[in-house]
Amino acid sequence: MAEFIRTKPHLNVGTIGHVDHGKTTLSAAILHALALKNGSTAEKSVDQIDSAPEEKARGVTINISHLEYETDKRHYAHIDCPGHADYIKNMITGAAQMDGAITLPVIRGSALKALEGTSVDDEWVKKVLELIDQLDTYIPEPIRDKDKPFLMAVEDVFSIEGRGTVATGRIERGTINSNEEVEIVGIRPTTKSTVVSVEMFNKTLNYGEAGDNVGVLLRGIKKEDIERGQVLAKPGTITPHTEFTAQIYVLTKEEGGRHTPFFSGYKPQFFIRTADITGDVSLTEGTEMVMPGDTVDIIVKLIVPVALEEKQGFAIREGGKTVGAGIITKIIK
Repeated sequence: MAEFIRTKPHLNVGTIGHVDHGKTTLSAAILHALALKNGSTAEKSVDQIDSAPEEKARGVTINISHLEYETDKRHYAHIDCPGHADYIKNMITGAAQMDGAITLPVIRGSALKALEGTSVDDEWVKKVLELIDQLDTYIPEPIRDKDKPFLMAVEDVFSIEGRGTVATGRIERGTINSNEEVEIVGIRPTTKSTVVSVEMFNKTLNYGEAGDNVGVLLRGIKKEDIERGQVLAKPGTITPHTEFTAQIYVLTKEEGGRHTPFFSGYKPQFFIRTADITGDVSLTEGTEMVMPGDTVDIIVKLIVPVALEEKQGFAIREGGKTVGAGIITKIIK
């Protein structure tokens, strides 16, 4: 396996927009335009990006896809998010990994025309290259938490025959090297493993650092031993919890949220990092109900333990839509 040489700043960007607005087509057009500019063959078709059989059959992106490209100034991991409402959970995971996003309005055909271009002088290829220049100049280089203890939320898990189990995700903070010990925290009892290797886009990394989208090969772990929603962390640095207080904002009807108030006993889904967990909401003393548009303090009891920290943000969803957002203010247990 080739080795990834870190010579440029690494950023995570992606496409966000409504279903059928051309997010995947634009992602493919970016790879095509850069291939024309650099004389490279590293491009993918729309079908290759939407590679799962159900995606090809339905013509929509279901899972988030990760693509790689470089400009003169930066190395990018590009996240192609689903836009269909049925797969918003996957889109939230993708958006949480981004340092910046390309949002798509309803302009049909422009990315498709760029895909059909045969040289950098083509009008539509030029427009895509201009967009790529904007990525370099408009999105500031993020400040990474490289000096903090390692933590990565698990986005997906794969079993590679002859090698073992790989957990993928974006490193939230710290660095990770092969032969380092990690804990797998949340949802299940905490377990330990040793990192065999760290990889990004099928290249071996000397080390992974905050901001990298990586695959971590784990020793002695079966695919059924680990799942999305857990975290990999430096041993002893984070613990699982089920109960906390939080301050939340409840979206209004006009913002796409609830139309009616809720009371103690409300049980929405809490999206915490990559975890999607049901929680029982209790209102604090003196609050009888919460109206759309309110900012309130609540107590949450999750049905399973999740790796939590104070000041951590989360989203609240119910019935296929986002109804609020909040920050953990105190962990109870």
